Amino acid sequence: MREAMSEATHGPLVHEPLTHEPLPAGDLADAGTRAPAHARTQQDLLSRTALGVFRLNGQFLAISEELAKPAGLTAAWWQVLGAVLREPLPVAGIARNMGITRQSVQRIADLLVAKGLAEYAPNPAHRRAKLLRPTEEGRGAVDRIGPGHAALAARLTTELGDAAFAETVRVLERLATALDALESGAPSAGIPAPAPE
Repeated sequence: MREAMSEATHGPLVHEPLTHEPLPAGDLADAGTRAPAHARTQQDLLSRTALGVFRLNGQFLAISEELAKPAGLTAAWWQVLGAVLREPLPVAGIARNMGITRQSVQRIADLLVAKGLAEYAPNPAHRRAKLLRPTEEGRGAVDRIGPGHAALAARLTTELGDAAFAETVRVLERLATALDALESGAPSAGIPAPAPE
């Protein structure tokens, strides 16, 4: 999960009090001092999305801490170990996949190695960027989280329903892909490029 953002970072997204109702349609007013109704609705949707994701991030961090605690892990340690369960990755690759800074992942990776939960391995593709991989002890710790994780997944599926749960995943993945495209400057499918000025 992404690191907590400061108020200064997400302030511009939250431009005024939000409602759960769409903004009313209207005309341009005062020659540019107010945005068109459509643009204001888009801004409202962006703000509500950002606030919803910030809330979800907090909820998932709290849940992850509770699930990881019996295994002797923190949520952050679990995240990094989970990122390399299938294949070893360099720290920069883990950071990219998780959407957090390389320095944060490096600190956690070094801690995991010091505690015997992970180890560095040579990287055939890059001599200086070693690969991180879990040790048997690290895999065992993640395995101990499994029953609590499965129970939570079952409860959430009951609450949302199978189809809605799957759709939620698709929407969140699509949102992440769209934001990646905006950051890279390359429009993704379904996101029109800005009109030239």
